[in-house]
Amino acid sequence: MGIPSASYSITMRVHLGADPLGIGRITTAVGESAGTVVAVDIVESHPELLVVDLTCNAVDARHADAITQAVGRIDGADVHAVSDRTFLLHLGGKLEVASKVPLRTRDDLSMAYTPGVARVCRAIAANPADARKLTIKRNTVAVVTDGSAVLGLGNIGPEAAMPVMEGKALLFKQFAGVDAWPVCLATQDTDEIVRTVELLAPGYGGVNLEDIAAPRCFEVERRLRESLDIPVFHDDQHGTAIVVLAALTNALRVVGKDLDAVRVVLSGSGAAGVAIIKILQAEGAGQIIACDRNGVLHKGREGLDESKRWVAEHTNPDGLTGSLRDALAGADVFVGVSGPGILEPADIATMGGDAIVFALANPDPEVDPAGARRHAAVVATGRSDEPNQINNVLAFPGVFRGALDAGAHTISEAMKVAAARAIAARVHDDELRPDYIVPSVFDRGVAPGVAAAVRQAAGAE
Repeated sequence: MGIPSASYSITMRVHLGADPLGIGRITTAVGESAGTVVAVDIVESHPELLVVDLTCNAVDARHADAITQAVGRIDGADVHAVSDRTFLLHLGGKLEVASKVPLRTRDDLSMAYTPGVARVCRAIAANPADARKLTIKRNTVAVVTDGSAVLGLGNIGPEAAMPVMEGKALLFKQFAGVDAWPVCLATQDTDEIVRTVELLAPGYGGVNLEDIAAPRCFEVERRLRESLDIPVFHDDQHGTAIVVLAALTNALRVVGKDLDAVRVVLSGSGAAGVAIIKILQAEGAGQIIACDRNGVLHKGREGLDESKRWVAEHTNPDGLTGSLRDALAGADVFVGVSGPGILEPADIATMGGDAIVFALANPDPEVDPAGARRHAAVVATGRSDEPNQINNVLAFPGVFRGALDAGAHTISEAMKVAAARAIAARVHDDELRPDYIVPSVFDRGVAPGVAAAVRQAAGAE
């Protein structure tokens, strides 16, 4: 069984009789069911009745049901209601629009809206560049998706993608003060996506592409970067790549190796995989071997799409063939952006000494992290309940903050590398250890540091 987490957190409203040991009995029932008690709140207290809200974490929905049933079986305990805290958090959505200016008097209304607003409109019509300083454009990002590759859920459509896009916008605001808004498109046609974003672009200072399936995401990003004069950033590609480079920089410091001297094996050659290859190569990595579900990508392999052909032509300089396990033997670094459980801990044992393992499939990694740690010097995952979480929130808020502040028209490879270096630098020499190679996602110094680095790189270009 996995580890209970807040993702499956429930609150039970339990009525207890006069038994003074009632609270102890129900919390014990949770523990015996492998749940985690988070809080016990007394709602009402009467001589013959105690009303308690019991909050606990579970592994999944089935486990939450089992915990509820276990509590209900306790003599004198009556479970009146069960609330899923994650669903409660999402009721009505997670975003709202708030005014930045007062509307208390007739003068306020006359300046914020008609007739005074007409003067500002005329100024922008005369000089469209003024939109950046006179409207929200200077601080807004469109979070655009077609719902075709949402988390690990696959092609679930634009409506079902909304909670993720809202969450993304929330992180933009909380970590970097950027006003972002979900733009969920009811099309998965490349031409329609591109044209729709082009039509919407005047209202935004940047575009964050999210959860668009490969290979369509590559063409959408390329065409929008060519046609728009604002930054376009596919976070599934570049956000992941930035944080991987930051984490790998520090992991190599832990084991005393250099990027240009190690052999990196990558599982997954989709959007994230391609971006990781490009940013690692920009920092000097020369020995990268990429694999998909059919094995090693190499120049002689037939049936590859355009993206995988590029990978085959720009990696694997020695022309290695075979399976992922074949490639892994003797390797220094494994980076997984593919699927769950494709490796066993014994496979990690075949890697070179002081191996580094980034098993980033989420929520279930490519290899069991605890098993991998028996054979590797450094292990990272995408999970929040494991050390060394590779999380895009370390990158994208600061990247856009820096790009918007610089008035950048694009986000270049140099700006991405600068962001990765800034993230890595947040872990100081006296803090660095095998289980702490990236800063906490709640380190409020990360986004400003990334923004400053991106601004500087933009200015240099």
